[in-house]
Amino acid sequence: METFSLAAVSLSIALALLIKRRRTSLYVSFALLCFAVFVAKIGAFFDILFSVSLWRIVSLIGSLCIPPLLMLFGSYLLNRKTFLSIRAAIFSTIASLAIISFAIIMPPQQWERLHLIVYYYCGIFFLLGFSALIQYLLVQPRGIERERILYVAIASLTTIFLSVSDAFHYWGFRSPLLSDIAAAVLLYFVLMIITHPELPELYEIMLKGLFVFCLIVFATTVFYVILGIFGKPLSLPFTSILMASFIIVIFIDPVKALLEKLFSHFFFDKREFSVNLYPLDERVERETTVFLEEMATGFAHEIRNPLGSMKGAAQFLKTEVPADRHRKLLDVIIDETDRLNNAVSQFLNYARPHMMNLEYQSINHIVEKVITLVRTTDLPQNIFIEKELDPKLPKLKIDGEQLLQVILNVALNGIDAMPEGGALRFATERIPEGGDKSIKIVIADKGIGISREVLPHIFKPFYTTKKKGTGLGLSICRKIIRNHGGSMEVHSTEGEGTIITIRL
Repeated sequence: METFSLAAVSLSIALALLIKRRRTSLYVSFALLCFAVFVAKIGAFFDILFSVSLWRIVSLIGSLCIPPLLMLFGSYLLNRKTFLSIRAAIFSTIASLAIISFAIIMPPQQWERLHLIVYYYCGIFFLLGFSALIQYLLVQPRGIERERILYVAIASLTTIFLSVSDAFHYWGFRSPLLSDIAAAVLLYFVLMIITHPELPELYEIMLKGLFVFCLIVFATTVFYVILGIFGKPLSLPFTSILMASFIIVIFIDPVKALLEKLFSHFFFDKREFSVNLYPLDERVERETTVFLEEMATGFAHEIRNPLGSMKGAAQFLKTEVPADRHRKLLDVIIDETDRLNNAVSQFLNYARPHMMNLEYQSINHIVEKVITLVRTTDLPQNIFIEKELDPKLPKLKIDGEQLLQVILNVALNGIDAMPEGGALRFATERIPEGGDKSIKIVIADKGIGISREVLPHIFKPFYTTKKKGTGLGLSICRKIIRNHGGSMEVHSTEGEGTIITIRL
């Protein structure tokens, strides 16, 4: 059952990554690695059931594909900062082909020995991959990326220890086979690491896994309750039902996405074939956006015309009124009218679709321009700017003006958050899991930070903690970044500062 479970988990992960619209080099290499694990384990499972040499060959081929794909995935995961590289993948491919050639001429009676050789062969490359993780941790400076690789290293080390029991089993000791269960957990954990960059903390990743585990326990409980109601006896052990529930739970999302794609080809009206019983947040958000786009122009026209009249009347009365007290009241009317007009302009920017002027541009050049603009404003003397820009960044196809607006808005928020002064840091670098054309921009301040109560709401339209804010600045920024196919993430500690990461 453990072998079949690992095969099912591997196939589910491979499907989930290959169905994704964003297929980065990291995702594809990990999907291929998981598919190789699936082939190896499904071949081993059917070989146990039927004892047919064909399934042994399938298992052998799948197992020998794992080392090259592991080297390839490792090079993308670690951003080619270790000895893992395309050359390592090519070298392991040659070694795997040599073993396959050796297997062809080997008599079937000695295949049990070959199976043991392949087991040790894959183990050696797994240890090489673990060594690369350690090398990366030694050279990489402290930061979120290093922490995430540290989690992978700890999970890999745990898998190594649990897999030692397999070696004892092959040596004749009566020890449990735990490597398949450990490998399934490791693959799922690595999937969480590479597909959820917005979860930088280990406890957040573990909570995501705990959520899946609760679903599995719930499915198992429902199964037993239904059997109890109908009085059906069950001979299968609890662990088998639990593993079956695990397989069903992890297969739901990739199978659902696959079915939606298939149905969209057969029905030309492009309806959404979703099996979710509850409202979809993304669908509601799309419908809200369409509604805002339709009403924005009319709303702005109806508000701005009276505002213009009010401001004009106040400016005229200010020239006619002799008393200073009355002039101050008229100044308040004019200022508040300007503020309301600014709020309407920001609402229009949020609601209307942005016409993007995409060109290949240097991200570093835009960040440098923002730094210049910030320095030319009334920058407090107790605030200083730090920058750490990667000179080897590729040019990206972006709207430079809109991206400048985003970075400048975030930078000004960072300055406002540091009334006591501090460092405002700008950094750019490649995204290790994003391939050759993916980068991230980091704007960090040492300000007052954002409380846990406020943090979930900062991207909501019209939500603000400022006395004269509209609450649309970050909403507009996130919309611009999403229109570029990117994402914005916020990591903040109250009293220590805020880090905003823009991924493109």
